[in-house]
Amino acid sequence: MAMMKRIGMTATALVLLAAGASAQMMHGHGHGQMHGADGTGHDEMTMPGLRGLDATPEESAELAVMFRNFHLIERTVENLPNGIRTVTFSKDPEVMEVLVSHAVGMIDRVGQKRDPQIFIQSPTLDIFFARGEGILSEIDITDEGLVVIQTSDDPELVEALHIHAAEVSDMAARGMQAVHEMMMQRAAN
Repeated sequence: MAMMKRIGMTATALVLLAAGASAQMMHGHGHGQMHGADGTGHDEMTMPGLRGLDATPEESAELAVMFRNFHLIERTVENLPNGIRTVTFSKDPEVMEVLVSHAVGMIDRVGQKRDPQIFIQSPTLDIFFARGEGILSEIDITDEGLVVIQTSDDPELVEALHIHAAEVSDMAARGMQAVHEMMMQRAAN
C-alpha cells in the first residue's frame, strides 16, 4: 500500500536513521560543548547520544536497535534530479519493523515541524524541520523492503535529501563508526 502526503500537514515517510551515537561536538542544542559535557558521553551500550530534547524513549530505543543491528540493514539510494528513491531492508523482522516505524514517525515529526533534537543528529536535518512542507513523500513496503521516494521543487531541499540519504547509507553500512567520523569532521570545521 503506497501512501503519499505533502509534508507540512502530517506525513508518512522519510528514512531518517537520524545521525546517531556519541559525538565529538553536540549539534544545534549545545554548540561548542565538548563530547559528554551534558552527560551524553561515549557509551555504546546505553547510547545516551540517541536521546533528544523532544525525543520519546521509544524513538531513542528505535535508533538504538538500528545502530546495534546496522549489519542487518541493506540500503540502496537512487538520487533523482528532484529528490531520492531509497530502499531499506532487513531480513530480521524486528529490525524491519523498527525501520518502518522510525521512518513513519520521523516524517510525521517533519510535517509537524517537531524536531526531536537528538543530541548528535546531523545538521542536514535542520532544513527538513524548517521547510519540510516542500517535500512530497511516498512510502511503500514491498518485497524489496521499505521504499521511500521524496521529491521537491526546492533545489536546497533536493540537495539536503541527497546529502542526508548518503549519510544514512554510510550509517547503515558502518554504524557508529560513520557517526563518529561525521561528528569529528564537523567539529574540525
